[in-house]
Amino acid sequence: MTDPPPAPLKRPSLIELDDAPAADPAQAETIPDAAPTGRAMQTLARATTGRASALTRAALWVFSTLFAFILSVAAWDFVTSLLSRNNLLGSLALLLVGAALAVLLLLAMREAAAFARMARIDRLRAQAITARSTADLAAARRILTALTALYRPRPETAWGLARLKDQQAEVFDADALLNLAETELMAPLDTAALAEIESAARQVATVTALVPMALADVATALFVNLRMIRRLAQIYGGRSSSLGNLALLRRVFTALLGAGALALADDLIGSVASGGILGKLSRRFGEGVVNGALTARVGLAAMEACRPLPFAALPKPGTTTTISRALAGFLSRAKDQS
Repeated sequence: MTDPPPAPLKRPSLIELDDAPAADPAQAETIPDAAPTGRAMQTLARATTGRASALTRAALWVFSTLFAFILSVAAWDFVTSLLSRNNLLGSLALLLVGAALAVLLLLAMREAAAFARMARIDRLRAQAITARSTADLAAARRILTALTALYRPRPETAWGLARLKDQQAEVFDADALLNLAETELMAPLDTAALAEIESAARQVATVTALVPMALADVATALFVNLRMIRRLAQIYGGRSSSLGNLALLRRVFTALLGAGALALADDLIGSVASGGILGKLSRRFGEGVVNGALTARVGLAAMEACRPLPFAALPKPGTTTTISRALAGFLSRAKDQS
């Protein structure tokens, strides 16, 4: 018995078209990259606004207290044992421990003073809002007295203080008096604050675009934003410290997230560049533009938080104008490279 012949193999049919143009891979459309999301600033916002649970806070308090207790007992045993063996070395150790405690006390006092200065600025701003809404002339004059005491040591406000002193006696309206104070005192400070915000936005954008290391953009964004907030507080008289900077940064990010200002929308991209520019840039330059724009937004929010008077007589800085001015050179560099 013979085996049946094998079935023929099925082959794909090939239809040749003589008139069809040859395919050119160079003419194929490029696959667009994902839209930039501002990962560094978004990560920084989540890290600074996340509130620890009650169990986490209790654990941190217990372990920090235990560590401080163990360190204190170890230092005590070290000094007493050294005194029993050698009076000179023991006295030197006691002196060093006392100096360390004095430094810690000074640091704690500096942090407390920084928080007190921030609270003073917040009270002045709240009092100005109340005085303007109730047309309270006496409250407005008290605010001017507090502002004069706050800015008297500052050379850049000397001319504004002199003009304010000459004109405030002729003003008998709370709104006009507060407008006069804002015009004479806040204008030079606002100019300096906007310069700091634009510089910080350019730094974050440049590092994000040029440094491809992982988390380098997040670390840069944290450092630059903290430095920007510290300088803004110094410009307006707050002189915030390390913990004060973190507290103010957390408050600013919380306000921005609550208002949706850090949500990446189409108007943010449109406010930075014209329609087709970002589509021509590389992925890193797109991230740099978005991170720089979000840094500018954070700076404007921190400017309002550090300012002792709310914006009324002077125009509030616009987000679009500030971002465009801050990233003008960066965008021109990006277009040249693209």
